[in-house]
Amino acid sequence: MASAAPFSGSLLRLTKPVTPQPPFFSPPPSCSHFHLRTRPRKAKRPIDGALASSSMAAAQPQTRDVQQQGAEEAMKLLFVEMGVGYDQHGQDITSAAVRACKDAISSNSIPAFRRGSIPGVNSEQMKLQIKLGVPRPVQHLLDFERIKAVFPYGEITSCEVVDGGMICSSGTCIEAMGDKNDDCYIVNAAVYVGY
Repeated sequence: MASAAPFSGSLLRLTKPVTPQPPFFSPPPSCSHFHLRTRPRKAKRPIDGALASSSMAAAQPQTRDVQQQGAEEAMKLLFVEMGVGYDQHGQDITSAAVRACKDAISSNSIPAFRRGSIPGVNSEQMKLQIKLGVPRPVQHLLDFERIKAVFPYGEITSCEVVDGGMICSSGTCIEAMGDKNDDCYIVNAAVYVGY
């Protein structure tokens, strides 16, 4: 058996099961059974109060409960659309947010608002609440007018930004595509639809 020394600081450790459970299929005799065990999650650190925004206020549990309750009273929620957007070149966080919103709404049709499925409600009463998970270092660069322009109809009642998404390497920096570095921005979007 090989020494585990090179992996001593790894988050994942391979261990043999104590009591193997019978498989649904018969694996070839050469296969060995391993389980991946991860370390328990650390407690989240408190959010720094230096960034004063609605997203930071929403991160506080008591404030969030009151805010959610108020939003539910103001809007009857029908469904939630979710999407992910990327900007691999140019380091434009708004482009990633726009793509996330387009991804969230692009695979849906909402005939209930046009066909009278909900008595007394039509597309003019549609309300949208947008929640974006954006990496904290670039949240201040968002252009909300470009994001709101994605939605063809419905009244946008709120656009909340929370810590989320990711900044990672795209693996390449192409100056001709507007790159300043190799950062790739990833944004998550949740669009709450109701009336």
